[in-house]
Amino acid sequence: MASPFYFKSLSSTNNSTFLLILVLIFPCLKLAESQAKLCRTSCGETPINYPFGIDDGCGSPYYRHILVCSNSGQLELRTPSGRYPVTNISYTDPYILVTDPFMWNCQDRDNFRPTRPFSLDTSTHLRLSSQNDYLFFNCSENDVIMEPKPMFCERFPEQCDSTCDSASYLCRHLPRCAFALRESSCCSYYPKATESLRMMLKYCATYTSIYWRNLGITPGYNQIPEYGIRVDYEIPVTTSCLRCQDNVKGGGVCGFDTESQNFLCLCKKGNVTTYCADQTFQHTSPRAVAGTVTAVSVAGAFGIGGGVWYLRKLRAKAPVTHGVQSNENRLF
Repeated sequence: MASPFYFKSLSSTNNSTFLLILVLIFPCLKLAESQAKLCRTSCGETPINYPFGIDDGCGSPYYRHILVCSNSGQLELRTPSGRYPVTNISYTDPYILVTDPFMWNCQDRDNFRPTRPFSLDTSTHLRLSSQNDYLFFNCSENDVIMEPKPMFCERFPEQCDSTCDSASYLCRHLPRCAFALRESSCCSYYPKATESLRMMLKYCATYTSIYWRNLGITPGYNQIPEYGIRVDYEIPVTTSCLRCQDNVKGGGVCGFDTESQNFLCLCKKGNVTTYCADQTFQHTSPRAVAGTVTAVSVAGAFGIGGGVWYLRKLRAKAPVTHGVQSNENRLF
């Protein structure tokens, strides 16, 4: 007959084993139940939707670690040149609007502060919008070609050279502060690359970025200039993500495995590779419907539906000359 001490020891061992199992399994169960809740849908007042995510594993891996939500609730765009406050994200005409605190503003007037050139990582799916214009102040006339461009250049830019336009509309009508500059010069130039911007800032006191905000009204009078940097992006559309987001199929959140970066549908009960209402949880590889597109409708991007086309202002392709005189480009 076994002694009472034996049963006590056995009971104690079983209890310890059971508690150990609970300790190991409970966090996994808790994680599975709350996985979809890990993807925050906003930062401050800015909504965060696909393809973006501010929590790792949410959204598309194309934009992993691109957006950061600070402790104060400020959404920021991370680029090689720094982190910049995001003032708006559009998901229909896809763009991110950021501000650069180092750029010139109306309050600076003729007091120019040191600045840094804004840049983007060319390996990402982000690009500077052609709806941006750049104004440079107090440039060296010995190094930068500053000339007033004819009026027809605004309609036929491909027929004009890439000098820094000293008679541009924006220089004559600075947004919200037309008379901020008293003794300083101004010219408008669109850098085709980050190196162009660095070259210009080498010979100019500072610069600012102005984008043309669409008012959505009668064409011809539907844009106004505002300070800021517009960054365009692409929305990758896959059948897996559309099925995952479809409310009929469970209404999941599109995400990815942080190690393999393969697609995952984040559901309330855990992660699957198909969609939340799929009881079989078949592990299938996501297949692209239309690859990567530049714009989709709200229905197409956030549910089952097709894409819609949209118009985007195109800037003429001109040779990159940086607007700086050299032996190679000083003849135009």
